[in-house]
Amino acid sequence: MITLLNDNFSQLNNFLHEGSFSKIFILADENTHEYCLPTLLGNMETDLGFEILEIEAGEEMKNIQTANQLWEILTEMQADRKALIINLGGGVITDMGGFVASTYKRGLSFINIPTTLLSMCDASIGGKTGIDLMHYKNMVGTFALPEQIFIYPKFLETLPFKELRSGFAEMLKHGLIADKTHWDHLIQIHKLDVEAVISHIRTSMNIKQDVVEKDFHEKNIRKTLNFGHTIGHAIESLCLEQGNPILHGEAVAAGMICETHLSYLEELLSKEDSEHIIENIRRYYPYLDVSDFSNDDIFALLLNDKKNADSRINFSLLSEIGTCIFDHHCSQDNIITALDFYRKLIDS
Repeated sequence: MITLLNDNFSQLNNFLHEGSFSKIFILADENTHEYCLPTLLGNMETDLGFEILEIEAGEEMKNIQTANQLWEILTEMQADRKALIINLGGGVITDMGGFVASTYKRGLSFINIPTTLLSMCDASIGGKTGIDLMHYKNMVGTFALPEQIFIYPKFLETLPFKELRSGFAEMLKHGLIADKTHWDHLIQIHKLDVEAVISHIRTSMNIKQDVVEKDFHEKNIRKTLNFGHTIGHAIESLCLEQGNPILHGEAVAAGMICETHLSYLEELLSKEDSEHIIENIRRYYPYLDVSDFSNDDIFALLLNDKKNADSRINFSLLSEIGTCIFDHHCSQDNIITALDFYRKLIDS
């Protein structure tokens, strides 16, 4: 399922040669079109015809309007059910491309070639596709596995620092929920750059893949991957609603700080572990100004979280570094206290 590409992309070319595809559609955004598509096209060897589908970059493009435009283009280009969609990009592209592919004519084959750290370690793996609804994150989507995921680590060299840092948040999360050794190795990184993270990518990918294989449809243990995302998605959604979108990993980092403190307040996590985790997350991520977001604003989004049941907010929280529980119901007072804890960090 996950293949590390060599410099001549021979594994991808073998896949294309062995598949019985009728045509190829490559979905990219304006950034991957400029920085990554030339490398793909320069190494892709196939007799199949192909078309480039380009969308603007950014989370704000991950909506039903963009999906509809892509469905219409596929229709105009007479894409049949044997067509292949190649998603070349970050989390928005793999989420969007997978959703479009899995719904068009009840399902086309697709592969992911992630180009960001976040999509390599997290978004491209696991078969979750989706689009945002209004300002609610990933509210509409499908479970649909790509035929293959091809990783070309050199694409990371095209990333601005903020994008690299965004993906690193998901790597930290993987360590916190499943592998203390992975966490310990990651927090030894003092200068966050491609060279420092590249040797740890496979471990993060394996953690995500292992959890997904145990629980594809997110009935139980896969929910642990949502640590930091319940509050993080609320912050990300409110920023998007205000027209000031932030990177996913920035929101997740803030969410992990809040939910780590919440784990402590709920008497699941020791004070020592809580302080250790928060101190290290803060080494990599600046404070996000959430002063404009009221508790009512945040709770309105928390109550619409996909993990909820019976109108109760379900959290995935830490019991120790490397161990996470799921479907935990928190008191409203503790949730507010955790949010206030984060707000006060601006002064520290």
